[in-house]
Amino acid sequence: MSTDPNKDSFYQDILKGLGVYFDSPFVADIRETAERFPGPDLGHALNRNQVTSKKWLADTLFETIGGELGRVCILGGWYGVLGAMLLRDRRFDIETVCSVDKDPTCEAVAGCLNRTHVDTGKFTSLTADMVDLDYGEEGFDLVINTSCEHVEKIGDWFGRIPPGGLLTLQSNNYYGIDGHVNCIDDLGAFKAQAPLSELLFEGQRKLPSYTRFMLIGRK
Repeated sequence: MSTDPNKDSFYQDILKGLGVYFDSPFVADIRETAERFPGPDLGHALNRNQVTSKKWLADTLFETIGGELGRVCILGGWYGVLGAMLLRDRRFDIETVCSVDKDPTCEAVAGCLNRTHVDTGKFTSLTADMVDLDYGEEGFDLVINTSCEHVEKIGDWFGRIPPGGLLTLQSNNYYGIDGHVNCIDDLGAFKAQAPLSELLFEGQRKLPSYTRFMLIGRK
């Protein structure tokens, strides 16, 4: 959001109007989140590149494994945008989504952005380091990690996934960005980092400043 309260009020009113017109709880939740947590990071989480990458993931996931997702864990979940997109997508049958991020400022924002699904018990946000989770004990049906470029010890994390676990992974070649400690140059390098026993999908998507890579398969 901007530092101009009049401009902020103007954009808030637009979001409110769109929420009424489209009868969209998602738009209403975005408006409430922008009101409660003004700042540029929310705009970054909802920008064209971020949403394009997440829509690509959702479309490819449906085409690859179908709509029965069960219990979903999203790692590096940030402000919960992907969780919101999956939960409002009528193609998917989802029991629950748990959005995990080690940044403690993300939990409240993600909960607000998914308030509709928090109220129904379908969405939870958790502050934790993905390397510390016990994925076998949690019993997730699908683990999504769209932030592999942020994971310095990706081998340690991958080693915690139970054999046969269903994974959707994204990374990129966007070097020089703060926090991007594990960028890759191509799909071959990505597959070497995450050696899947059953590869269901591999692909890449060229964006204006970088290329995003995606793998779907079982460990």
